[in-house]
Amino acid sequence: MSNELIEIYADGACRGNPGPGGWGAWLRSGRHEKELFGGELQTTNNRMELTAVIRALECLKRPSRVRIFTDSQYVQKGISEWIKDWKARGWRTSNREPVKNADLWQRLDALASQHEIEWVWVKGHAGHAGNVRADALANRGVEHVIK
Repeated sequence: MSNELIEIYADGACRGNPGPGGWGAWLRSGRHEKELFGGELQTTNNRMELTAVIRALECLKRPSRVRIFTDSQYVQKGISEWIKDWKARGWRTSNREPVKNADLWQRLDALASQHEIEWVWVKGHAGHAGNVRADALANRGVEHVIK
């Protein structure tokens, strides 16, 4: 496992929910950094929040120490708390309903298991520099698909 810490700032955006959406991620390690963004014409904010983290983790070439910053409590609590029960119940909620976005949660779970990850929730739109940058990238993703 790489000992150098990789910081990932991830965010999603949606114009309408559902509607056109975008995701963005800014990865930083030492003096290296990478920006990622993309989008979909018909999606939800939660799907874009999850996609931002997934796309960032897909970029990592080897098991790493990672700190992921997200302003989505859905992502942070989902991966840190709720996912264990969802998996135990066969991807069903406590009400026996199918877990929404199970395809993305399963992909995120598989990717996260390859790394040592610290999940950090940050308040959105509160001037946190990394979150501001990820938000701008997510909005670029929206603009890219609606043009």
